[in-house]
Amino acid sequence: MTGSVPVTVVIAARNEAANITACIESVNWAREIIVVENDSVDDTADLAMRAGARVLQHPFATIGLQRNAAIEQASAEWILVVDADERATPELGIEIAAIVKRPGEEAYRIGRRNFFLEKEMRHGGWDRDRPVRFFRSTLRYSSNRVHEHVETSASTGQLESTLLHAPYASIDQYFEKLDRYSTWWAEDRFERGRRVSALTVVARPPFRFLTMYVLKAGFLDGGAGAVLACMAATSVMAKYARLWAMGLGIR
Repeated sequence: MTGSVPVTVVIAARNEAANITACIESVNWAREIIVVENDSVDDTADLAMRAGARVLQHPFATIGLQRNAAIEQASAEWILVVDADERATPELGIEIAAIVKRPGEEAYRIGRRNFFLEKEMRHGGWDRDRPVRFFRSTLRYSSNRVHEHVETSASTGQLESTLLHAPYASIDQYFEKLDRYSTWWAEDRFERGRRVSALTVVARPPFRFLTMYVLKAGFLDGGAGAVLACMAATSVMAKYARLWAMGLGIR
């Protein structure tokens, strides 16, 4: 059952059977929910329909273009973008309902409370995560394969309510995503003409660790903060190593 708040919620999902029902239920105050999916081999589409969402099948190119395809089909003037591994709150619905009646900006940032292996990360930079997620349906996402964003030249507002975000259910899932996203990241930069040296591959990972763990106080998150900073450094190494190899003509 969908609700009365006049917004369209857009959820891009593939093989998200473990998450999709709870995600949709967390935004059941919205008037319309569209799940855009591609090539799932689990019950993502069926579960989404049972939970009250409209399912749009669309061939995958990038996450941003998946979301744009759903926005094109939206019936509401306002769009809320939520990922399958995120959960909205009733407070967010109340705040959005008020803004729709008296909008001040064309786009709004929403802070995310991020969890790593069931522990909330309050430091290390994850506490500053505020993507643009609520905006007028005239706006669109960039086509970047990684770090896609809503394209707007206007100032953006900031909502007080947050999204709950648990991007990694396990260490295995972290490395599965690392493999995919580091490849996309390197391909994007390579196609734009960027090249890096082996020194960059060596220097960047420890710099990321020190930034997260020391400068941004990730150590205050205990063991999880230390592990997350190490894994972030590994992610940086994978991205730059792939970009370096592409510069040598190795894919």
